[in-house]
Amino acid sequence: MNKPLWQMTGEKFMFLSKSATSDSSPRQPEIVVDASSPKYVYGLSGIAQLFGCSIPTANHIKKSGRIDKAIKQIGRKIIVDAELALELAGHKTGGRK
Repeated sequence: MNKPLWQMTGEKFMFLSKSATSDSSPRQPEIVVDASSPKYVYGLSGIAQLFGCSIPTANHIKKSGRIDKAIKQIGRKIIVDAELALELAGHKTGGRK
C-alpha cells in the first residue's frame, strides 16, 4: 500500500484493485417478488412482449382463443395474467393452483 502505483507489478495492482472494489462496492438491493400475486401485462403490446412476437402475431394469439382464460377485457382495455397465459399457450410447464 505504501508503494507508488508506477512501481507496482501488474499482479499487485490487480490484487489491490479487486480487493478494493469487492469490499467497498455498494450492494444492490434484492428484488423480492410475491409469488402469490399474478403478474399482469396490458394490451396487445404486453402480449407481444410476453411471447416475444410482433403485435399482429399477438393479435392472432389473442383471437385464437388459446389464452382466453387469462384475458380480462373491458371495452378496449386488455389485461392478461402473464403466468396463466404462458401455461395455456404451452410455453411454461408446471401447475398453477
